[in-house]
Amino acid sequence: MKLSTLDNIFLPAGTAADARPLLAARALRAFGDGFVSLLLPYYLTLLGYNALQIGLLVTATLLGSGLLTLGVGFIAHRYPARHLLYAGSLLMAATGIAAATVSGFWPLLIVAIIGTLNPAANDVTPITPLEQALLARATTAESRTALFARHSLIGALVAAFGAQAAGLPELAGSDDEARLQAVRAMFLLYALLGVASFLLYRRLSPRVEADREAQPVALGPSRGIVYRLAALFSLDSFAGGFAVQSLLALWLFQRFELSVSATATIFFWTGLLTAFSQLAAVPVARRFGLVNTMVFTHLPANLFLIMVPLMPSLELALLFLLLRSALSSMDVPVRTSYVMAVVTPGERAAAASLTAVPRSLASALSPSLAGALLAAGTFGWPLVICGSLKIVYDLALLRMFSRIKPPEEC
Repeated sequence: MKLSTLDNIFLPAGTAADARPLLAARALRAFGDGFVSLLLPYYLTLLGYNALQIGLLVTATLLGSGLLTLGVGFIAHRYPARHLLYAGSLLMAATGIAAATVSGFWPLLIVAIIGTLNPAANDVTPITPLEQALLARATTAESRTALFARHSLIGALVAAFGAQAAGLPELAGSDDEARLQAVRAMFLLYALLGVASFLLYRRLSPRVEADREAQPVALGPSRGIVYRLAALFSLDSFAGGFAVQSLLALWLFQRFELSVSATATIFFWTGLLTAFSQLAAVPVARRFGLVNTMVFTHLPANLFLIMVPLMPSLELALLFLLLRSALSSMDVPVRTSYVMAVVTPGERAAAASLTAVPRSLASALSPSLAGALLAAGTFGWPLVICGSLKIVYDLALLRMFSRIKPPEEC
């Protein structure tokens, strides 16, 4: 079944109806990720934890997500993707309830490892690669990048509104206990978003499984390409772990003594720039190619990030943050489209999971280091390290994959 005329205004032609619940669920999760990424460091600060402890808990969230995503990658060919999506959304609901009811360091560490708490604005849970595999089946090769751009646009745009919602607990007043309870209420809202996602996934038709171009398998002929991409994405994600949104917010709290509501407003605007830049990536990729688009939009964004901690005032620091946000995520839908294009159809679920693992597993190593650096001083060394390592990634990606073209560029 194809989308209606109204839907075609927002989605590429030739997209199957099952794309609708997938995109709607992405929006719900993005809203939750948007406020959790900012409230997580604030919540931990209210509980009395220092920057190093916060960095360790952020590391635990990313490490747990990476291991879970890796596990899903190895078993995705054995189970219907819909059933795995059901399980992921229910895990999200359980995570929100647990985060709202525990406060000890070790219980929180367990929640961080086995749950879906997301310290970044982007989705690092195992749900995303499953959605990507289904979306790749729901459209044509010509519309694939455009559909992934809309998937990323929805995530980034709604996450920006989620970030703005992170300021709501301050409306509870100046009393720390009242704000603590308000933050816990937000975690319960996160749990409800997980339940709502589950109900949306229940709307997926069996056709999304039955109409596959090939039976899903573990990695086979595309193993070499996927492993090389995974290695490069590991470097990019390790670098990104130094500047995940939770730690970037913590740096703004420390360096400029910003309130949560002011920081939420900043991330709202950076999120809007990120969202619409991903939609702009489609014509750029069509003109210059997927790999060139990934590299040559990412390079200047990383230079802007390095400049942020060097700025003497909040206004100049925010200027470079905004410039970085306008370019830093144009590679996201393009990268996803590239991975789906250079593997065989049956390998897509495994490839999506195994290349997504570095977004959490490799990046899990760096937040603890970033937390230690922030505990030692307010200069933004984590941002400088992040931008520098990402430049190395960009140049390596260009060198290794510029000659491996997706079918539509051959």
